[in-house]
Amino acid sequence: MKILVGLSGGVDSAVAAYLLKKQGHEVIGAMMSIWDGSIAAPKITGGDACLGPEEDDIASVKKIAEFLKIPYRIIDCRQEYKNVVLENFKNEYKSGRTPNPCVWCNTYIKFGVLPQAAKRTGISFDKFATGHYANIKYNDSLKMFQLCKAKDQKKDQTYFLYRLNQKNLSETLFPLGELTKSEVREIAQAAGIPVAEKPDSQDFYCGDYNDILQFKTNSGDIADKNGKILGKHNGIWNYTIGKRKGLGLSGGTKEPLYVINILAKQNVIVVGEQKDLYSSKLTAQKVLWNSIAAPKTEIDVMAKIRQQHAPAKAKVTALENNEAEVVFYEPQMSVTSGQSVVFYDNDVVLGGAIIK
Repeated sequence: MKILVGLSGGVDSAVAAYLLKKQGHEVIGAMMSIWDGSIAAPKITGGDACLGPEEDDIASVKKIAEFLKIPYRIIDCRQEYKNVVLENFKNEYKSGRTPNPCVWCNTYIKFGVLPQAAKRTGISFDKFATGHYANIKYNDSLKMFQLCKAKDQKKDQTYFLYRLNQKNLSETLFPLGELTKSEVREIAQAAGIPVAEKPDSQDFYCGDYNDILQFKTNSGDIADKNGKILGKHNGIWNYTIGKRKGLGLSGGTKEPLYVINILAKQNVIVVGEQKDLYSSKLTAQKVLWNSIAAPKTEIDVMAKIRQQHAPAKAKVTALENNEAEVVFYEPQMSVTSGQSVVFYDNDVVLGGAIIK
């Protein structure tokens, strides 16, 4: 089989390519270039990130391809990344929401623009593969492909992949799905892969998000839930639900204060106590059921409201306009608009939506 592997320059995608070649497949590497020179280089605060200057990653991809003796291409995805991921990022923060750029990047760029653009350059392939920690299985009774959790639960990345549709799932391979991160490192070291010890990317961006947002200061009030003004802010985009540090409020309360709401139209940040962060339900939009047919009645799921959140038991009910209501059996902390809520049934990702 001829397989296009998305190479990032890191150990995971390198091992994915190595394993596929070892299995006898014809492997071609492709790295997506997303760094737009119009964005100022990040003021690095430590760690590695997906978005930033790409010279080191390109050099790593070259080393990996030469080591594996496979052809590779650098695929220009900068304009599409800017139009889709960065514009969504800016618009959401401007609206008082907290976006998850990795969800949009995977959905539209990594599993959309990248393989499509590779085909336009003349590369033909049967499947597309990445180094994500996830699995794809075919359910014979449903006649559907299903996105499933990885063996390594700590590294599982299905939360970021839930918007992959049936076409994506039918054309994709995840060679690391049944491996742990430590096993991947061991394979890389034993094989002598040049990036065996390269650290993982830690975040979407290592600098200050304002480097990307570039919004003008727009000061407003910080108030408690009763409307009492406690201080001022310099822009709602500097805050997210659950934020505690850096509020700039001095004294006056016995309990620590947290951001509990962001009122974009009023340009107000609302703060309260930790108990005010808990919610029993949420409304979500842009619902996508990727591993089952869209349910017509109320359905029980395990719902995850952020990558590091433990899935919680909930009921999902379809609403009009491709929206859904999610009611939790136990209140959840810091439900945040703009983030994704992903629905699971044991290891199967049923689908998900954007918290409204």
